[in-house]
Amino acid sequence: MYPMGPNRRSVLLGAAGAAVAAAAGGCSRGPEYGITDLVVATGPPGAVFREIGAKFAILLRESLPSLEVTTVQTGASLDNLYLLDDGAADLGFASLDTVLSYENDTGSGAWLNAVGRLYDSFVHLVVLDDSPVRELSDLEGLRVSVGSVNSGTEFTVAEILERTGLTVDSVRLDQAASAEALSSGEIDAMFSLTGLPTPAVADLADRHAVRLIDLADTADVMADAYPEAYFPATLPATTYSEVPACPTMSIPNLLLCRANLDDALAYQVTETVYRGQARLAAQRPEAAQINVRTGISTGVVPLHPGSERWYRANKPA
Repeated sequence: MYPMGPNRRSVLLGAAGAAVAAAAGGCSRGPEYGITDLVVATGPPGAVFREIGAKFAILLRESLPSLEVTTVQTGASLDNLYLLDDGAADLGFASLDTVLSYENDTGSGAWLNAVGRLYDSFVHLVVLDDSPVRELSDLEGLRVSVGSVNSGTEFTVAEILERTGLTVDSVRLDQAASAEALSSGEIDAMFSLTGLPTPAVADLADRHAVRLIDLADTADVMADAYPEAYFPATLPATTYSEVPACPTMSIPNLLLCRANLDDALAYQVTETVYRGQARLAAQRPEAAQINVRTGISTGVVPLHPGSERWYRANKPA
C-alpha cells in the first residue's frame, strides 16, 4: 500500500471541497436524502474512470434533481478510496485489488460499501513499435511510466514488480501524460490499467505505430498469488488501430459508496447505473459490460443495503 502524505491528502480534500462549492454557486436545495451535494471521485486525464465518471454524473443530475452532483478529478483508485474514507466523496470508482489492499492495510472496511461491479480493467504495457522491448523482463533498468500517484495503475504495477523481481526507473504520470512522454521518447514504456479502449492509448495508436507486450506469464503469476483480484485475459485485436490481440490480465472495477449513504439514495444511484447503461455504453464502450447478473459480484466488499434492495427488486428473469 502507498501511504498518502498530508500534502497530497490536503490537496485532494481541497479539490473535493472546491468542486462542491463551485457547483453549488449559492443555490439552495432541500436535503431530500440527508445531503445537498453528491460528490463522485473519478480519475486522471486520459483514463476511463474520468470519462465514464463524467458521463455518469450527467445521468445522476437527471435522476437526482434535488442534489448538486459534482465530480472530482483524482489519481484514480487509491485517491478515490482516501476521499471516500475521509467523507470527502460519496461515490467513487476503484479496482478490486486496490480495495482489497486498502482494507487489509487499514484493518477495516466497515465504512465502505459497493453499488456494484461495473466493468473490468486490463493491464496494458505499451511501447513504440521500434522499441527493443519484447517481454516484461526487457524493461529492467528502463524508464517506465507506472501511472499517476495513488492510481490503480501504480498500485497494480507495484504488485507486478514485486512479484517478478523486476526493477525499473519509475516515472509517475497520468494516462495522457504517459502517452505523450512515450511519443516523445522521454520514457521507454508505459503501463496503463483501465477499461477498453483506453482513450490515451487509442490516441497514441492513431498517431504512432505501437505494440502491446505479452503478459501471459505475468498474469498467471498474479492470478496464483491473488486469485480473487487478477484474471488472465486478452486485449482484443479490435481495441486499438493496427494493434493485434495480446494476452494480459484483467481486474474488476467497482462503483463504491460510503456505508452511511442514505438507503433511498443508494437505491436511486443503482437504478441510474442500470437504467442509464445503454446511454453510457453509447459513449464509453466498456460500459457495455455493465449488467445486473455481474453487478452483484463485488467480492469482499458488501453491497450497500439500498443497492441490494434494488438488485432484489430487479432480478433477471
